[in-house]
Amino acid sequence: MKEKTAKVIDDLLPEYDLDDFFKTGVRGKYAQRYKEGTNLVLLEPDVAKFFSDDKKVNEILRLVIEMTNMQDKIPEVA
Repeated sequence: MKEKTAKVIDDLLPEYDLDDFFKTGVRGKYAQRYKEGTNLVLLEPDVAKFFSDDKKVNEILRLVIEMTNMQDKIPEVA
């Protein structure tokens, strides 16, 4: 008895030309970046509202780091 083969329905929209994609695609384009890893952090919504972009987040975090380092250098008063 022959098995029925499932028909593959091509639901790819006409504006997506795979031939063009495979001609322009670059193999391993992001391989080095992938190897280096990533450091994504999910901000809570109330915190995210405060920052306009990633540059602002980095600027504030660097300030916190600098202040923490300054705190370590302040002599304790007995």
